[in-house]
Amino acid sequence: MCKLIEWPHYDQADAFRFNKVINEPDFLPLQIVRLLAQAATLVRTKRGKLVATPLGKSMLSDPRQGSLPAILFHLAFWHMNLGYFGRGLLGSWPQADIGIVLWSLSVSAGDWQTNEKLTRLCTIPEPAILSGTWDRSSYAMEARILRPLLWFGLLEYRSEKIANSRFEARHYYRKVALFDRLLAFDIKMDFAKGPRH
Repeated sequence: MCKLIEWPHYDQADAFRFNKVINEPDFLPLQIVRLLAQAATLVRTKRGKLVATPLGKSMLSDPRQGSLPAILFHLAFWHMNLGYFGRGLLGSWPQADIGIVLWSLSVSAGDWQTNEKLTRLCTIPEPAILSGTWDRSSYAMEARILRPLLWFGLLEYRSEKIANSRFEARHYYRKVALFDRLLAFDIKMDFAKGPRH
């Protein structure tokens, strides 16, 4: 599978640099695909192996394949806990507000933006986010929202080395055309008559 799967930011040489054997938890692309397929009940475990369910087999037909990305996308962001990818920081934030975050990204990620700026533009801050010695919010946003959107092919990514820094780089994201084709928003604003306070 390591040789078959192409994945953003997956370098096969790096995967085998320190390990001769790669287990599924060490191979993020395969683990994500399996978790999504199991959450969608497309596969199940039988005698220690994954086998396709009747639903999984039916999704292989041409008419049903077109709905698969939307189903998996919905499961990933609304039903799975993506906190694992953020190392458990800040609970379920910002995934709990995924509708607001996605709409905000649809209007603010047309051009290259840093993950820090997208975090400020697209999320609802909470007191836990503002406390602490380092900015955990941009890390959580990138791990739970931006990278999974990149995996689904809805965002592009690039990085730039930070001058006079050996390891640090600035991360930039922007949406691709598929973002607006997969996601549509019907936003209605209810403007109250009279004072708002």
